[in-house]
Amino acid sequence: MSGLHLRRWPGNEDRPVLALHCMMGNASYWGPIARDLRASVRIEAPDLPGHGQSPDWDGGPPDYHTAVTRAVAELITRPLDLIGHSMGATVALRIAVAAPEAVRSLTLIEPVLFAAAPDAANDRLLDRIGARFAAGEAAEAARDFLAIWGGVDWESQTEAGKARLTRQIRLVQASNEALRRDSAHILRDGGLEAIDAPVLIVMGAESPPVIPAIADALAARLPDVGRARVPGAGHMLPITHPHQVAELIGLNLQRA
Repeated sequence: MSGLHLRRWPGNEDRPVLALHCMMGNASYWGPIARDLRASVRIEAPDLPGHGQSPDWDGGPPDYHTAVTRAVAELITRPLDLIGHSMGATVALRIAVAAPEAVRSLTLIEPVLFAAAPDAANDRLLDRIGARFAAGEAAEAARDFLAIWGGVDWESQTEAGKARLTRQIRLVQASNEALRRDSAHILRDGGLEAIDAPVLIVMGAESPPVIPAIADALAARLPDVGRARVPGAGHMLPITHPHQVAELIGLNLQRA
């Protein structure tokens, strides 16, 4: 077994869905979406390593992205629909590239595969976060990261919440090789092209510019892909706009 804590919501047992959350989040935020879609699918969602109620990551090897992908892959015992948000979307995409036969449909919400569309402003932000982390300023690094990618007001967090986010910033740093330099070879020749499941890329209309650039780069290579933007939403749209996101996921599920 993967050892991940798995959250389950009631739904159609004949149509399993696996949903993967973002960095520094946990699987509980899929609840409203799972309830909206319960008539058509049954959603399960793991807390990824170092998140929620799952065990922490031991520092590797393997690297963090690989450890997450392997743990999630153990949960897939038959073809299913995959949904991922942010870092979770890159794990879902990695699984789809490696085993396209296991994926019935693929919904990528704000995939942060930065290697697909390098962006100077985003690179400067991530470099600054990395420098602060290396200097022992983990809390400041977490605050800077979340200001752009978390939609979190740092000052409104409890002390326990700040401590958790400070611990988790190391996971952000541990994902750089996969997300910024594609050490997992998700973008390898023929990989995206082999995904024959319907793919939907969902974005927030207010998200950082690198997100639509990544969407363009991925869509140019995927055989069956659609794109959608949620007005007024940013990077954390599964939390801020769950009903709109659920509706879009539902449309993609109908295509499979």
